[in-house]
Amino acid sequence: MAKIIDGKAFAEGLRARIAKAVAELKTNHNLTPGLAVVLVGEDPASKVYVANKAKQTVEVGMNSWEHKLPADTSEADLLALVKRLNDDSSVHGILVQMPVPKHIDSAKVLNTIDPAKDVDGFHVVNVGRLSTGQEALTACTPVGSVMLAKHALGSLEGLEAVVIGRSNIVGKPVAQLLLAENCTVTIAHSRSKDLTSIVRRADLVIAAVGRPEMVKGDWLKPGACVIDVGINRIERDGKNKLVGDCDFASCEKVAGSITPVPGGVGPMTIACLLSNTVKAACAIKGIETPEM
Repeated sequence: MAKIIDGKAFAEGLRARIAKAVAELKTNHNLTPGLAVVLVGEDPASKVYVANKAKQTVEVGMNSWEHKLPADTSEADLLALVKRLNDDSSVHGILVQMPVPKHIDSAKVLNTIDPAKDVDGFHVVNVGRLSTGQEALTACTPVGSVMLAKHALGSLEGLEAVVIGRSNIVGKPVAQLLLAENCTVTIAHSRSKDLTSIVRRADLVIAAVGRPEMVKGDWLKPGACVIDVGINRIERDGKNKLVGDCDFASCEKVAGSITPVPGGVGPMTIACLLSNTVKAACAIKGIETPEM
């Protein structure tokens, strides 16, 4: 049976290190990192997620601002708010919660955020820096996924990694991060032929495709590390249940280590967002980032 990779416990440890770094910045540099989160509309899942971000931001000692806008907010008004936050020296990280209402161009919103404050790592400048091996604010879920893989395996150098899914949010950035760890990387997707054979050769599988329990245990190389990014809500036995992109019951019997859903990658996303905010604050102020 696979070793369960406890993302919740790892994220708690990371947040403790972030809190220590924030305290150090306050004492030594009179600097309190600040994160502003913008929510447009009343999406229930987004509201819960934004509330959790605000709560954890305050818990590690940082400043937190929430801007909740009605669903009919115009694109121009949203962009104006982003620009005000760009100009606010007390704000070091800006996150506009996605998805935004359909009348708003999400790409335009993301690329209006100052790249130095783009703690979600979605601005085209940060994406370009990542792909060319430069220092960048990097998307939080991919960073958290790679951290958990390294926690389970140690060095990733030389491993064959298969990323299932090619989204701009997870698939592409996680592939870039794995390349930086000197993995041999394959990105598989909906047009890939013989997906099972591709996955079966992987030492490390990162599933980020958004299809409930798609990856089965007999797809895996025995002993492979499986990082399941998927969060899918299904109905089973008359109850709502959260499941990943991997069929946990069958994969657990073959994998060497695996993240559960929930309690795997999910808790890492906010922790990495907080880490990015500390990094952004230090870069903006021109000081060295404390160890986290």
